[in-house]
Amino acid sequence: MTCCWRRALALTLLAAPACACAAGDARSDRLRLDTIRLPAGFAIDLYAGGVRGARSMALGDAGTLFVASRAEGAVYAVATRGGAAPQGRVRAVVRGFHQPDGVAFRDGALFVAEPTRVLRLDAIESRLDDPPAPAVVRDDLPARDLHASKVLRFGPDGWLYVSIGVPCDRCEPDDPRFGTIARMRPDGTGLETFARGIRNSVGFDWHPATHELWFTDNGIDLLGENLPPEELNRAARAGLHFGYPYCHAQSIPDPFFAAGHDCAAFEPAAAALGPHVVPLGLRFYTGRQFPPEYRGQIFIAEHGSTNRTAPLGYRLTRVRLDGHRPVEYGTFADGWLQGRHAWGRPVDVLVMPDGALLVSDDLAGAIYRISYRSTSGALQGS
Repeated sequence: MTCCWRRALALTLLAAPACACAAGDARSDRLRLDTIRLPAGFAIDLYAGGVRGARSMALGDAGTLFVASRAEGAVYAVATRGGAAPQGRVRAVVRGFHQPDGVAFRDGALFVAEPTRVLRLDAIESRLDDPPAPAVVRDDLPARDLHASKVLRFGPDGWLYVSIGVPCDRCEPDDPRFGTIARMRPDGTGLETFARGIRNSVGFDWHPATHELWFTDNGIDLLGENLPPEELNRAARAGLHFGYPYCHAQSIPDPFFAAGHDCAAFEPAAAALGPHVVPLGLRFYTGRQFPPEYRGQIFIAEHGSTNRTAPLGYRLTRVRLDGHRPVEYGTFADGWLQGRHAWGRPVDVLVMPDGALLVSDDLAGAIYRISYRSTSGALQGS
């Protein structure tokens, strides 16, 4: 890449001035937090408003919350204060990105995923009012119109993981990089496939004890309202194939592509989630604020169905594990869906240092904070 190209990139991304607004001012009249149902002892509050199109979240070393907005082509920064409600501004640090969906933070740098590129903004927390020119980490990721956006997370091995969805509802992609979770070194070198046979994963995390990768996967749309179920998957090691497009969920053969393929040859889903609930962000709960039975369990943000007569999803669910085996899947928080109308759609979840759980909502343009206050009303410490 030429220096001129890099200068043009920097001008494109930095031309728009940073937008600042008071936390909670935009679209706050649409929020209906009084409708959210939670287990006894839990509470939900508005953490930040005016975060239009809020998608993936990442926390900086100094406590800045970074939020990607695919719709706005921006990354927001939210000032935090020890995990409590932010004091100060919600600002669009950089505008001009192309469909940014994934963000990750490492060694003072913010990594941002576009459909074909991963960019890096160095020392960003010290330069929120004067962001640096982005460096290109990698610019050859495959992407077409459908499922083009990427999510990012750093794994316990220090590698940067990226999801690469398939460019269709159901097909045999012509590029073997489609339908995978890949990983690369932080400098963008060494790109390799970690897991394959994945239609479109928009959330993954690692078990805090075993360091095994767990991820959500969105099922195909054209098998009907109730098939296939969405997936929660466990990749105990590199190289596993999870069945797409030949088999779905827990070994459901595809009517078009299964011929000549034995579903037993693929890794079945660890758990079947609701049909078309659109599971996105996934995190293991590693905090200490929630009661002990929540520690090491999985929280999933279900964005909500768009192709069911009776809508499903629009909630947070929890998967309880016994070792590496899911034994319970159920609703943790709901109420964003009222009848057939949704006023919010959860996208990502993030465990804060104080043990609270943040939830992003791209429809309401908000970040929520779920805390545990015990049945006596006293806030539990971290």
